[in-house]
Amino acid sequence: MRITRMTAVAGAFALAMAAAACGGGDDSGSDSGAKGIVGKATSDKKLVVGVKADQPGLGLQTGGTYTGFDIEIAKIIAKGLGVPETGIEYKTTVSANREPFIQQGQVDLVVATYTINDERKKVVNFGGPYYIAGQDLLVPTASTITGPESLAGKKVCSVSGSTPAKRIQTDYKDAKLQQFDSYSKCVTALAGGQVDAVTTDDIILAGYASQDQYAGKFKVVGKKFSEEPYGIGLKKDDSEGCNKINEILKASATDGSYKAAWDNTLGKSGTAAPELDVTKLTNCS
Repeated sequence: MRITRMTAVAGAFALAMAAAACGGGDDSGSDSGAKGIVGKATSDKKLVVGVKADQPGLGLQTGGTYTGFDIEIAKIIAKGLGVPETGIEYKTTVSANREPFIQQGQVDLVVATYTINDERKKVVNFGGPYYIAGQDLLVPTASTITGPESLAGKKVCSVSGSTPAKRIQTDYKDAKLQQFDSYSKCVTALAGGQVDAVTTDDIILAGYASQDQYAGKFKVVGKKFSEEPYGIGLKKDDSEGCNKINEILKASATDGSYKAAWDNTLGKSGTAAPELDVTKLTNCS
């Protein structure tokens, strides 16, 4: 009886340990919320990245393919995390849903002309910046608009929830702001004469102006009125992932991959690749 009792106890202990091991596996598996992007990349070799789909040269979807500078930056980050290009799933984001997508775990990262600012840093974390843009205006070639100071009474289009839209609302209240959920709709409205100007970051506007269907129709005013540091968004509590992103960006500045990302996308416009200033990389919270 003693042997039988001891055997039963040992069996129960083994079952308990097995159950505990299974439970531990669930807690530390591929859940990016529990382990962050470093853990998910290591265990799954996969990442879901939120990107824009309507920004030529930056994030543009054609069929099932995404191209642009932001897409190349996403590939650099994924590679640094040990994730192959085949392990990246791109998910289209718009300006208004970037924070919710990160918070809800619908994406692991957002690389989508995503300006780092104090308001957003309250709810998400940022690696970067990997590029410093500036808000500008896209207008018809014959337009007399010379900068934000001449927007009074003009119809200005931007994207709902974006930093440029908020700046027009707060700093240029005499302008008539029209908001859509994508910049492509703003550019279509500009082409149709429904608005007088489109405002967002200079490099985004340059991408639209360079499209074949708009050749010679638009111009970027060239009077920047902000500084927009583009960051890589991730969950607020993922400090390890944020620091890793910054390490990868530092490496890209010296190994040629950052320059290649630019040259293969925005560089085709004739604009030389900027220097990635690694001294401006964020202090991960």
